[in-house]
Amino acid sequence: MVKRFILALILGGIFSALVIAGNADAAEKAKNPVVVMETTLGNVKIELNQEKAPVTVRNFLDYAKAGFYNGTIFHRVIPGFMIQGGGFTVDRKQKETRAPIRNEADNGLKNDRGTIAMARTANPNSATAQFFINLVNNDGLNRPNPDGFGYAVFGRVIEGMEVVDRIGATPTQRLNMLFADIPVTPVVIKAVKVMK
Repeated sequence: MVKRFILALILGGIFSALVIAGNADAAEKAKNPVVVMETTLGNVKIELNQEKAPVTVRNFLDYAKAGFYNGTIFHRVIPGFMIQGGGFTVDRKQKETRAPIRNEADNGLKNDRGTIAMARTANPNSATAQFFINLVNNDGLNRPNPDGFGYAVFGRVIEGMEVVDRIGATPTQRLNMLFADIPVTPVVIKAVKVMK
């Protein structure tokens, strides 16, 4: 009886060690980069999905590490839709960007509430630095909508959705065709810091 008990303990220990090692390997592989977006209305922590959107995540991280987003604004805020930023300074000057990237909207990620996606023009492969965070589930932005290509989601908010909602509720004004939904009081991205 004692021998069986000891054998059971040994086998249980080996099994647990294998499970822990397997989980550690899986956790290591599953580690996604996390950034903290510091804004004048609070901080937003975002997990980036490098497995599903490798090109887009690498592009976003390159801009973040270069300090590109520091001092940019959320220049398009539409309640019940999304908040867009990452391209213009407080004085509404557009920042010079690198070459556009390939649209990864075919990655299976959806434009659900709290996800971050790339902004682009009518050209599906025109995304550079600008991004938006969905305030609601925006099924109309998922591939193949609205134009056969969709908008590429590359991460999700994991902390600070209340800040995103606060930005989404900011009073806006129409200055011209380009700035039709710009906050009256600028909402500034102070920094985007890579945590891991």
